[in-house]
Amino acid sequence: MLIAMSEDDPFDEPIQIPIDGVLDLHAFRPLDVKELLLAYLDECRAVGILEVRVIHGKGVGEIRRSVHNILAKTDGIERIADAAPSHGGWGATMVYLRDESC
Repeated sequence: MLIAMSEDDPFDEPIQIPIDGVLDLHAFRPLDVKELLLAYLDECRAVGILEVRVIHGKGVGEIRRSVHNILAKTDGIERIADAAPSHGGWGATMVYLRDESC
């Protein structure tokens, strides 16, 4: 999956993101999170990955809140939860996608 960082910055280069069920948002601007997150979840579902770990970091929690707000308004989400401590704890969110093939 290729993601362009920003159309208005000529120095931004597209980033290749593997579809492996782990999305690390550290390399992206907060303005890009919604589009990136939704596209990534669609790609995961298309290849049969229904458990996705979204790494947003701990910081002050702004990106985490944004991710949770986006997910709350998104169809096809079974549930969300903080990742296990060994996988980032509250610095990452587990997204469980509804299996829509059934």
